[in-house]
Order: sequence, then structure tokens, then C-alpha cells
Amino acid sequence: MGTAIPPFREFIFGALGWGAMMALSALLAIALRNGLLTDRLMELLVVYFFGGAFAWPFMIPLARVLAFRKSVETRFAAFFLTLSVGTMAMTAFLFAMDYRLFYSRWHAPFGSIVWMFQFVFTSASAVYQFAVLGSRLFLPLGLLFLVATSLYLAKRMR
Repeated sequence: MGTAIPPFREFIFGALGWGAMMALSALLAIALRNGLLTDRLMELLVVYFFGGAFAWPFMIPLARVLAFRKSVETRFAAFFLTLSVGTMAMTAFLFAMDYRLFYSRWHAPFGSIVWMFQFVFTSASAVYQFAVLGSRLFLPLGLLFLVATSLYLAKRMR
């Protein structure tokens, strides 16, 4: 289990680097699609940055556990799978919380049954919207970053 925790520098700088790569991926995708003509560019970049940065500390230890004493190909697959799913999930979660925050002014009082339904369905709607529209911002650059990072981590882990 001790091998699951990466060195502290890799933990911190990896999270910041992965977050920056995801923000850069979103920036390039927006630039290619509409020439950066959006009034919420900074907010989107912040969500994608923190989606990557917050996913890293959870997914890297999980990948290291899955890849422990395995071949390079299996380690690559473990990093590829955990980073892709974790980053998408964390970014979708942050998007859903931002979405929920916006709509909360029209929702019932906190803790009520109606509020719970509104929270669940607003969050589910946001995650669906992210899956359909927001996940495209990880392409094409995010996929290249994912392959390169997974390969680097797989070869580095012993």
C-alpha cells in the first residue's frame, strides 16, 4: 500500500501540471471551435483546471494500486483509465456544482424534500450536459496529454 502514494513533489506538481494540461486542452478546443468567442472563457478554464488538479490526487494512487507489480502495458492501461475517468468525473462534478449554485436561488429551502429532489435532478442535468457538450473540450489535445502522461507514469513506476 505504501507504493500507492507517490512522492510529494509528484503529487503536488503533477496535480498542477495535469490541471494546466486540461485547461490548455479546453482553451485549444474553444479556439478551434469558435475562435475564443465566449463570454465565460475564464470560468470554463478554471473548471477544467481544477477538474484535472483535483482528480490527480485521487486517481494516481488508485492507478498505482491497480498497476502494482504489473507489466508496462498494464500500468499504462491503469493510468490511462483512471486519469481519463477521474478527470471527466471531477470536471463534471465541478460543472454540476457551478450549475447548482446558479440555479439555487430558485430552489426550495435547504434540507427540504423538494430541495433534495431539485439538488439531485439539477446535478444530474448538469452532468448530462457536461457529458454531451463539455467532454468535447478534452479533444484533441487532452487525449494526447492523456496518452503521453500515462506512458510516462507507466514507464516511471517500478
